[in-house]
Amino acid sequence: MCGIVGYIGKRNSLPIIVDGLKRLEYRGYDSAGVAIINAASEIKLFKKAGKIKEIETQIPVDVFDGNVGIGHTRWATHGEPNDNNAHPHTDMHNKFYLVHNGIIENYKTLKKKLSSEGYIFHTDTDTEILVNLISYNYINHNKNFEVAVRLSLCEVDGTYGIACLCVEDPGKIIVARKGSPLMFGVGQDEIIVSSDASAIIAHTKNVIYLEDGEYAVLRRNGIKLKTIDDEDIHREVQQIEYDLEQIEKSGYDHFMLKEICEQPDIIQNTYRGRIKFETGEVKLGGLASIKDKIFNAKRVIITACGTAWHAGLVGEYMLETYCRIPTEVEYASEFRYRNPIIRQDDVVILISQSGETADTLAAMREAKKHGATTLGFVNVVGSTIAREVDAGTYIHAGPEIGVASTKAFTCQLMSLVLLTMMIAKEKGTISEDEFKKIGAEIELLPYKMKQLIDKKDYFKYIAEEFKDAKNFLYLGRGLNFPVALEGALKLKEISYIHAEGYPAAEMKHGPIALIDENMPVVFIATKDGTYDKVISNIEEVRARKGKIITIATEDDDNIADYSDYVLRVPKTHDMLQPIINSIPLQFLSYYIATARGCNVDQPRNLAKSVTVE
Repeated sequence: MCGIVGYIGKRNSLPIIVDGLKRLEYRGYDSAGVAIINAASEIKLFKKAGKIKEIETQIPVDVFDGNVGIGHTRWATHGEPNDNNAHPHTDMHNKFYLVHNGIIENYKTLKKKLSSEGYIFHTDTDTEILVNLISYNYINHNKNFEVAVRLSLCEVDGTYGIACLCVEDPGKIIVARKGSPLMFGVGQDEIIVSSDASAIIAHTKNVIYLEDGEYAVLRRNGIKLKTIDDEDIHREVQQIEYDLEQIEKSGYDHFMLKEICEQPDIIQNTYRGRIKFETGEVKLGGLASIKDKIFNAKRVIITACGTAWHAGLVGEYMLETYCRIPTEVEYASEFRYRNPIIRQDDVVILISQSGETADTLAAMREAKKHGATTLGFVNVVGSTIAREVDAGTYIHAGPEIGVASTKAFTCQLMSLVLLTMMIAKEKGTISEDEFKKIGAEIELLPYKMKQLIDKKDYFKYIAEEFKDAKNFLYLGRGLNFPVALEGALKLKEISYIHAEGYPAAEMKHGPIALIDENMPVVFIATKDGTYDKVISNIEEVRARKGKIITIATEDDDNIADYSDYVLRVPKTHDMLQPIINSIPLQFLSYYIATARGCNVDQPRNLAKSVTVE
């Protein structure tokens, strides 16, 4: 959600910033802009609604030639997406230029204060209030750029990741963060600022992450890092752990398709070195410091948003079924607002691909406030959740560029399988023979996932049949109910077809009224303890002439008698079946969306990482 890129060094900053903004496109945006300090120490500004490729050719590069600059891709919060509301924003005197991710919650109070001092505003954004506040404090504090930014941020309620330029102090970029990720890459006599490592990796792997309540003054040859309370900080440089190739399309039409097809290899990264296949024994090194608290937990609370919440629902089934631990799954966006009952012997699991999801961060801090043990399942090394939880485990999905999560979801499921096995082993709630069976099936999992990848042309054929549908229902039971929810979410977020997921038995409590010959219904009907019940639900849809698409195991010889279309998947252990069953649904949504001409990597109104509430 929104993207920041900045550069200070020896090179021309414009192409570096524009290239960085392109690498952040996957985060979702509706406008973009740049501000560059040129050789005459003038700041040149260009911003416009639309996509970067449409804007890039309009920038007059001859006057945007300078070694210091900032850029932004905006996802609208305050004010509609248009040229005027695009970032960077400038103060009334055109001395400060600011890009900002986040929301200034007390902007109305600050605007009233500044208006009384004669400040005039021209946009609908909260960011324009902040940049004018910096201007106000600059004038009233001896024209000190650093002091003006620091004092302004002390007045702000809300979240921010900012980068700021000053006409009268052109050799600096000041950056700061509170609740919105920001980092900078340290190169040879140059620094690249970004809200995402993907804009930095082409230039350096050496990064410094800003923590909440910190700011940095960046010069070509030096960095000063401090707290907003004016305390000096020393922070070690860290390494980005992936390569540039991992964020390229590598010949695929879309990042989403690439990431679906990567899953057989990627899933191995999640479990590699963590399980002995012959025994099923699991070791999660990142949890060693809190193992006793996990094993003795009276209750587990899983909290997440979107796709990660669906993974959490699968985790609930597994932890209760195989570990016999009472488990609740909460929407992170609602968790802290209902005064939740949290005890010190609770374990709270936070699931977030980015590790920066604002609502999940807030839920984590609420849990810590009550003394619960917090456990993070994140993908991004060095992310805020990864740094602040008591312990955690990385899912190792690698960079996920497509907005609609695919490989991160299956890696989250695999991580929850490993956690379940580790706890069940300690508690003795699964037999040794069962452990060995699960271990053997995990070893076979990449091969079975590859079998599905090889069927993608058949999934594409079925997608062509349903690309004009107006609505879809997705139905499953037990471990496959969350898979139904995830399949429905994938379809609606990238194809814009209305889709809903339900427990199959709930269909007759309302949704069955929607079923007619124009309604496609996807059943997840792989063989498990609920299979016969799901077949009964399929019969109810057939009786009302619904179009039935069934996810079924390969050895099911009868399912074709009940279905219009069958998507066959390999049989595996019940605990692993949701991973397998997710892949056809990912392909179905992808091919339906592309058949409809949708931009699957950048669906409308969506952002990859939601860093504002």
